[in-house]
Amino acid sequence: MIDVRVVNVEVVVTDGQGNRIYGLEASDFELLVDGEATPIDYFTEIEDGFRSDSAASDIAAVPSLDPSAPVGTNFLIFIDDLFSIERDRNRVLDRLADDFGELGPADRIAAVAYDGQTAETLTAWTSSADQFIDALDRARSRPSHGLLQLSERRQLAQDRQLIVEHEAGRDQSGLLGSGPRGASGLTDDSSRMDLSYRESLSNQLESSVLAAMATMRRFANRPGRKVMLLLAGGWPRSVEIFAKERLPGSTLPSVDRRVMSEHDLYGPLVSTANLIGFSLYPVDVPGLTRSFYGDATRGFGANAQPNQSGPAPGTLEREDTIHSALHMLASSTGGVPLVNARRDVALASVVADTRSYYWLGFEPERREDNRFHEIAVRLVGRTDLDARTREGYVDMSREHELEMTAKAALLFGDPPDTPPLEVRFSEPVRAGRGRMSVFVEVAIPLDRIQLLPVDGEWLSVVEVRVTAMDEAGNRSDVSFEKVPIAGAQEPQPGQIFYYETDLQLRRREHSYVITVHDPLTGTNLTSTGTIGPK
Repeated sequence: MIDVRVVNVEVVVTDGQGNRIYGLEASDFELLVDGEATPIDYFTEIEDGFRSDSAASDIAAVPSLDPSAPVGTNFLIFIDDLFSIERDRNRVLDRLADDFGELGPADRIAAVAYDGQTAETLTAWTSSADQFIDALDRARSRPSHGLLQLSERRQLAQDRQLIVEHEAGRDQSGLLGSGPRGASGLTDDSSRMDLSYRESLSNQLESSVLAAMATMRRFANRPGRKVMLLLAGGWPRSVEIFAKERLPGSTLPSVDRRVMSEHDLYGPLVSTANLIGFSLYPVDVPGLTRSFYGDATRGFGANAQPNQSGPAPGTLEREDTIHSALHMLASSTGGVPLVNARRDVALASVVADTRSYYWLGFEPERREDNRFHEIAVRLVGRTDLDARTREGYVDMSREHELEMTAKAALLFGDPPDTPPLEVRFSEPVRAGRGRMSVFVEVAIPLDRIQLLPVDGEWLSVVEVRVTAMDEAGNRSDVSFEKVPIAGAQEPQPGQIFYYETDLQLRRREHSYVITVHDPLTGTNLTSTGTIGPK
């Protein structure tokens, strides 16, 4: 778990022409949380990678910053292989390799890639150019699935067009009449195809966003500033707009509750980044859209016949909603979106943007109620200056934190330094159409948890959480149960309490995470692995 005591607020101050402003003091800043003035507990100006010797102040400097040493920045690179096309992804990776020399002496870099099922750590935090280049070589060799995403979208468009043309022919014949139509003007068959595609896209996006969030959490315990270069292969802000095709007689399909909203989809990623101090710098991996419709029968060269080729229907809307997602993720966390041609200078741009800034910190009153708290920074008496920073944070509850930890373990395996948990499974048995039942026995070592003497008994209540994910990336809800443990005598070393439960899953292979949490000590015992039908 991540213990957040101080919320870091990195602030970039510019004038009306976008020029950086240096030399400000803590008294020049006003920090507002939920609209209320809040004391600044820590303040330091970072100028060109070093702590600035600004005027004396009664506000403490950010801890662990040596005035004579460079201030390090931690650059975490998340590579989305689920939505990226190999050509575009490798182009960006090549430019990252070229820009490694821009890093400062105290900077560190790490890289993780995600393919829709598992997250692979390509390199842990390193300052070695050789290690980073080797990690990028491994990243280039990984399969990407962006062409499959593109193929599915094009197939949907073709199928919808065939249905529209078929129904138009039936209407004109006047013999069979048209089939049932939904609110969009399309047939029920087309509406079902639309909904199925939108649900699938929503689930895949949720999977990639969760992987990025889990990556931040796994790499959060690092001193210094933290930023993530999010190599998104084309994440739309709106699933509904992205899935839309401009076909005759069609309108935007009705919203379905199974398709995640923008807030539900990206909110947890933004909240996690702001709570643990990451600024997001999303990279537009696809770059400028190059999808055009044309007719090869018209030929090429000087004698080619004129045609009406142009951007594919819906292309501009899709690119707009992708760019909108990048801008939203960046502006919400104090970062900058690297759109179109800026993808070619992504690392160099982020290094330059994080060289100089004002570092504020405050200790919030934690209620752990999962409420969002808005952050705003104003320059006292300087309406001519702009301040760029993160938009707020969520006061995450312990229960929500534990759920996030369990979901992260689905992608990365057991968290570091977490005591293992012994788990035994029965042979899966059929439990209805397409489902299976698995009996689980969890061995909880009593010398790993705290039991208290109460009225002649030794008592404890532990929290057991179970979650699973199938091969397609579909995740079950995190099940939660409070399990009482009681004994007449003080437990002895080596004693075990056995917890038993039954899992109902789809009949396919699953990755699982089982976590036992002791609220008295904060101890987590975890088991990860795979189960499936024989």
